[in-house]
Amino acid sequence: MVNNTPEAGWLLLTNDDGIEAPGFRLLAQALNEAGHAIIAFAPSDNNSAAGMRINLMKPMNLRARDDLISEWSLDESKAPVRLFELDGTPCDTMIVALDGGIEHVAPNIVPRLVVSGVNLGPNMSQDSYHSGTMGAAREAGLYGMPAIASSLGSFELEGMEQAVKATVDLIEVVLDVLPLVPENLRRPHVDVSASHLTRWPDVPEHPAWRDDPKQALRTAFRHGELMLNLNVPPAWNGEVTTTRLGMRWYRNAVSFGTAEADQTALFTIGGATIDHTPVPQSDCDAVDAGRASVSCLPVWPQTHPLALDDGLLKWVLEASEGGYPAWIQS
Repeated sequence: MVNNTPEAGWLLLTNDDGIEAPGFRLLAQALNEAGHAIIAFAPSDNNSAAGMRINLMKPMNLRARDDLISEWSLDESKAPVRLFELDGTPCDTMIVALDGGIEHVAPNIVPRLVVSGVNLGPNMSQDSYHSGTMGAAREAGLYGMPAIASSLGSFELEGMEQAVKATVDLIEVVLDVLPLVPENLRRPHVDVSASHLTRWPDVPEHPAWRDDPKQALRTAFRHGELMLNLNVPPAWNGEVTTTRLGMRWYRNAVSFGTAEADQTALFTIGGATIDHTPVPQSDCDAVDAGRASVSCLPVWPQTHPLALDDGLLKWVLEASEGGYPAWIQS
């Protein structure tokens, strides 16, 4: 019988490319090799650029994919593995998993961290609004879970192994500051007086977090108010840097085709050229320079009572000696 309470806890995996995507398979294999217990609730099909779309009042099939355990050569003697696919979007997978789905199909498993990816293609700048990979991580945050979104900065598979390595490295750094059992799953209590949260529209002269901003950010991450977004260049130089969202502009994204007789016009949104505006300490600039980018992103919009305090946000850009956000190191 598979052990439901491994010493290091469970990781909940999802993505937007579909459960059989190469990046997802390689991540599952790498985590299994490293001894991490994984449970996957991933879309059955590709849902790229789904953002935070969800299916309302539409039944969605959930299927166990035990066949992939042997097909991917996952070794359950190293760590337990449970794989499921859902006929839904990335956000659907997180809602189903965290709001009762895991309890229904895999009783006694409680994940301590959500990991979404590894996506084929970058998720930077305004991609944060379109990305299904990031949407799933943000949805997990809405449910009070710490979450990481991870992407390869290329649409070609070359370099995916490096992106997977960077993802596993970040996961293992993050696990050091997470409890074995999540503190805020499904938000059993809501404390709007927590030190890391906004007081908007008031702007206090002495914010509650000022004596220990790093601890405030760790709490924000553990409680789902802050998520991490990792982007790894295909030719990664091995360096990691703490970033913010940069500026890149999609140009010529619409192609025009020949319309049928009963159509007004035929448009396709797809390939585009990308203009890049340099921004200090941005994800786009870091990836262009060959470094892996780790961005700390608020989960809630800034006018929400659970949004991060504006002044606290400047501390997410402080990096440790190894390049990761300084607040991660306790």
